[in-house]
Amino acid sequence: MSAKLRDEIEAKRAKLQELRQARLNRQRQDTERRGSTPVRSPTQTDVNVLLDSILGSGDALTPRSPDLTPASSVPGTPSFGHSDLPGLTSLRASGRVSRISSAGSDRAGFGPTLVQSATDTIVDRPMTPRFIPDLIDIQQELFELPQRQERVTYNKEIQTADIEPNAGSASDEEVREPIFREREATVDPERTLERLEEESAILDREIEEEIRDLTEEERTSIIAAPEFLDFVEQSSKIVQRALNDNYDYIRDYTSGAETGGDDSEGKRVKCVCAFWDERYCKNRSITDVDWSPKFPELSVASYNKNAAAVNEPDGIVAVWNLHLLERPEFVFHSQSDVLSVTFSPFHANLVFGGTYSGQILLWDTRSKHLPVLKTPLSAAGHTHPVYAMQMVGTQNAHNLITSSTDGMVCSWLVDMLAQPQETLELVHAGHNKTGEVAITTLDFPDNETTAFWVGTEEGNIYQANRYDRAGAKAGLNQYDVYKGHSGPIMGLNFHPLHGPVDFSDLFLTCSVDWTVKLWRSKSLAKPSTTTQTVTPIYSFDEADDYVYDVKWHPAHPAVFASVDGSGKFDLWNLNIDTEVPVVSTTVNAEHALNKLQWDRKDGRRAILGGSEGRLYIYDIGDMAIPRETEWNDMQKTVAGFVGGQSSGVEVDSSRVLATSANGR
Repeated sequence: MSAKLRDEIEAKRAKLQELRQARLNRQRQDTERRGSTPVRSPTQTDVNVLLDSILGSGDALTPRSPDLTPASSVPGTPSFGHSDLPGLTSLRASGRVSRISSAGSDRAGFGPTLVQSATDTIVDRPMTPRFIPDLIDIQQELFELPQRQERVTYNKEIQTADIEPNAGSASDEEVREPIFREREATVDPERTLERLEEESAILDREIEEEIRDLTEEERTSIIAAPEFLDFVEQSSKIVQRALNDNYDYIRDYTSGAETGGDDSEGKRVKCVCAFWDERYCKNRSITDVDWSPKFPELSVASYNKNAAAVNEPDGIVAVWNLHLLERPEFVFHSQSDVLSVTFSPFHANLVFGGTYSGQILLWDTRSKHLPVLKTPLSAAGHTHPVYAMQMVGTQNAHNLITSSTDGMVCSWLVDMLAQPQETLELVHAGHNKTGEVAITTLDFPDNETTAFWVGTEEGNIYQANRYDRAGAKAGLNQYDVYKGHSGPIMGLNFHPLHGPVDFSDLFLTCSVDWTVKLWRSKSLAKPSTTTQTVTPIYSFDEADDYVYDVKWHPAHPAVFASVDGSGKFDLWNLNIDTEVPVVSTTVNAEHALNKLQWDRKDGRRAILGGSEGRLYIYDIGDMAIPRETEWNDMQKTVAGFVGGQSSGVEVDSSRVLATSANGR
């Protein structure tokens, strides 16, 4: 018991010493900041006063004669004097000199003969003023001789202890104290325990005095400081990223090495994670999703209004990190519901959003929650909901293309959102009540910045041009109408241009009529002069609810995915089966899936947005890796679609069936 208490006391002593040392360091720092007091240099007056005190100590000198020193009374010793003082330029033989000499000789112990001789010498030779040198400081080193050491004798009866204190670090009492404590503990342990308890209580009081409690105002000011909040925000993100990495550090890499693993491994769809934060996502639905073009772990989602929270912003945009599951990496605010969102493929820090009010907002991840740029609410831009946007062009020449439900298509410069660079109003003369086209979705084919296709609320798809081109004018192409859906178009996506075969004229659409349809766009080099109806080349009718989005796979030519209102994620491979999806996964049986987007790196992962505000990340494994024969197999599949359609519309199958010169 006493040993444990003794250890506690030693720990308290060490803590008290640390507190005292910290206080001394603070005092030293305060002293250094305030600076030391400058030393005043001596003036001429101080020197004169010092000389007066030295020269005026003799009895024979007058009070105002600082130039004569006692040394002048000694025969043969010159007297001190200033050349600028009157009356001291010469001394004649007088009684005064005799008195000075006599007095000086008497004090010095000289006889009368010697005094008379000195007096005659002074009388015969007048004294001339001499220059007195300036006073200088002289430093001297004082050496202390070592004292004679005391002779120490040893007696075997003297009790000794094996203690080797550091020289100069402890006094004799501190060295002897542990010895006395050990002796006392062996003699009277109860008294030792009481003394240790008293010492512990004293140390506790001293520690309490050293530690000062902060007042409530001081605590509040520290917690509310912006620097403190930023520090907590950044530090906690780093800790959570490290904790959320689901890496199995005890994985056995030797298991399954002999058999080569399971043959079905990587063939199934697997949920990687789900993002949801009650603070931001409660009572909100995801309206659009996108992947970061530079950071494969970052994704963005836009949300609509939370009707139950009137004090929160109507719309938000959250950037999620695969290594930070509990909360978003960034949160951006909007005064209106955000219906569409996209990362800029040419600026990794910029995020664009289209709102229900028609405004286009630009957020920067290097800035705060509010947008750094936004379009004005005027007739020059959008005044209706913006459901679709896309960035087109190259690194040095690109534009943001947006469309609203009133048929307005605008082109914006990234750094100037005050007014659109171009405006294009899509109208159709065949509409009865109004000529405007209610655009719900929009997409550009790869390597195309002028021609684009739009899906409408009426269920039709139209082709439009941003500028006049050969045989076609800017605006809506009213002659070619893509009809096939019986409800509003919810998604439209063109086949990506990659691989040895060009399938970029194929596009998919989905609708609230529970279907996904495959189309082939007409050649822009042969515009129609009369009204032509284009029908889909194939229809996928396996959905059990509204199909809200559909996307081609970015790497595999025959793979695409769709999400519907029943909460299912369907993965199709046209080279394997065209009737049913190869994998159909129910992500959430109670809520719909609104949006879908493949990652930009290799298409291995897909991000799904739910109507309850959750964001899901799914991995499709090896199904994202195409074989060399996939493009040739896709050619045969599309040829079967084209040959099997019963429509009388003229089709150009040469583009679909043509294999490029570098085909494998």
